[in-house]
Amino acid sequence: MSTVFIGGSRRISRLSEQVQERLFNITRSGAHVIVGDANGADKAAQKFLLDNAYQNVTVFCSGDSCRNNLGQWETKNISAPDNAKGFSFYAAKDRAMAREADFGLMIWDGKSVGTVLNILRLVRAGKKAVLLNVPNKAAITFKASLDWDNFISQLDINFRDDLRKRTTSEEWMSPHSPRMPTHPEEPQLFGYADRSSTARAKSDDAVAAEINAALARGDPESVVNTLGSVATARGITQVAKDAGLASESIHRLLNSQGSPEFGTVLKLIAALGLRLLVGKADDSVRDERS
Repeated sequence: MSTVFIGGSRRISRLSEQVQERLFNITRSGAHVIVGDANGADKAAQKFLLDNAYQNVTVFCSGDSCRNNLGQWETKNISAPDNAKGFSFYAAKDRAMAREADFGLMIWDGKSVGTVLNILRLVRAGKKAVLLNVPNKAAITFKASLDWDNFISQLDINFRDDLRKRTTSEEWMSPHSPRMPTHPEEPQLFGYADRSSTARAKSDDAVAAEINAALARGDPESVVNTLGSVATARGITQVAKDAGLASESIHRLLNSQGSPEFGTVLKLIAALGLRLLVGKADDSVRDERS
């Protein structure tokens, strides 16, 4: 099971649809989420996880108590160095999260130095990361140190200077980061898989066959999971628009712990270009169900 470090800027209090889709991919993967306790993106991510009844979460806190732990999840308290204040006080927590994570997902307001610094920590530790630039609606993937070098070269010189002042010499100067490993869960976590290998490449007949098989087994969770894989591959935002639903409703609907209303499921099936039909069960199906 992978561990994903979710963090971001304090100025972000609401999550865009782009961010929600990424978080939804993470929750569907069953990954262990570690998140900070700050206001802003940390608190907004916590709210998303709470709204989706996601339990595999650990909240990292600086000092003895958490500022935010909306889901009353397990906590991990990180002690800061003696006399540390302000940014330095909270940096110890962020460094601990970067060490523990397998991947990182940072939600950026385009200005926060601390959010970008977490990307650097992950890269230096040989971890892959995604930076979601919310104002620009852009996703930047870091798979190697070269990705960091290219990114930092495009930043304003004053931003780079500020970033440098807040790093340790090891974080800033490391010339050769460990090679970042290939991980089988990576595409599902971050949504940058080759879509040709996902459910989007399946024909409508193939998707219908999967859903029909789940219906025949009387397995609601399997039906929802199949619908979720197809909706995710085709894009939650577009599917929600086609279904006349809010993206948040689709996220809650497809959460494996949810119990979706039948009418909502029908809307989703229709939005995927499918329809639900009833046929007479054959003897083999009746024998399995009896």
